Amino acid sequence: MKSRFFYCQTQRCKSNHRSEMAKNSNLSQAKAAKNDEFYTQYADIQKEVNAYIEYHPDVFRGKTILLPCDDPEWSNFTKFFAQNFEFFGLKKLISTSYAIESKNYKTDWQPTLFETENPLYNADKSRVKGKIFTLDHDTNTNGRIDIDDLQWHYLEGDGDFRSAEVTALRDEADIIITNPPFSLFREFLAWLIEGQKDFLILGNINAISYKEVFPLIRDNKMWLGVRSGAKTYITYTGETQTMGNTCWFTNIDHGRRHQPLQLMTMEDNLKFNKKLKGLTEYIHYANFDAIEIPYVELIPSNYDGMMGVPISFLDKYCPEQFEIIGHPHGDYGLELGTKPFPRELKQLNRGLRDGDLYYMKDGKPELPYRRILIRHKKQ
Repeated sequence: MKSRFFYCQTQRCKSNHRSEMAKNSNLSQAKAAKNDEFYTQYADIQKEVNAYIEYHPDVFRGKTILLPCDDPEWSNFTKFFAQNFEFFGLKKLISTSYAIESKNYKTDWQPTLFETENPLYNADKSRVKGKIFTLDHDTNTNGRIDIDDLQWHYLEGDGDFRSAEVTALRDEADIIITNPPFSLFREFLAWLIEGQKDFLILGNINAISYKEVFPLIRDNKMWLGVRSGAKTYITYTGETQTMGNTCWFTNIDHGRRHQPLQLMTMEDNLKFNKKLKGLTEYIHYANFDAIEIPYVELIPSNYDGMMGVPISFLDKYCPEQFEIIGHPHGDYGLELGTKPFPRELKQLNRGLRDGDLYYMKDGKPELPYRRILIRHKKQ
């Protein structure tokens, strides 16, 4: 079915000076309410995807890309890949939407002109069925394949990615790219891994700590994308919302992850870096044989032992330079060999928990925010 493709115009991102706490609160509240369907802005998709093209120009050539959870009539993912279909050399583009009646939020939703002016429109199906959009050839015979050649029809079901219908599309695809609902991130990632597909998805950076996620990062089966996640998203009401701590997760290679960090020796850091002012040596954890690294720039180039680094290290992780050992907190920390804390210390720091790293400062136990244990790779 030949048709024009209509898109809702989104607002331009306005400068936002709310605190990081407010940004993270937005994400937490959305996740708790499960009203966590946020649309990614075109520029954020373009910046991330173009970096993979720069590293490997044919990364998408001859491939079928699936964009699930995507609401193609609103989504910039569909718009971006449809407009670049020929430039990327795609074989086929598929995107699917989730039926409005199946979503967690209620709204005064109305079908778009794109749908209602099409002969396929069915008022009964429109609210309860998902839709599938496909692009694989020049339907309007204008000599190029682009957004105007998209074809669509209603799915048999509501478009849930866990359905047999959408899972069959997953199995057909080579690469899956989307911004899934944050509340379903664990399930969605498991669905991707089960299908053994290449992927590029957005999620909360705190997902790194999930037991289903960290082993994939540790074993280099998944890593962070080229850029941090988008800072501003579009809500289902069409408004912009600033979010904190989102990032891209992928198993598609890119150049930044192979750029080693430029580091100073332990001695030079202690001598010249103001963030270590007053220290004559690096802090050593009280319950594990590793040193505390409060900032990535303070990783010493000449230390062969284990180091506890901030989660932000993963944004600069080079697998040829470092080995990821583990993520010591709670039961995971105990499995790695962290020692339980002496019970008399609990009165000095109520946050102490077996399995979490801590060090002593001025006679009191200090808990750094969750750390990742790493060490230099032996050359």
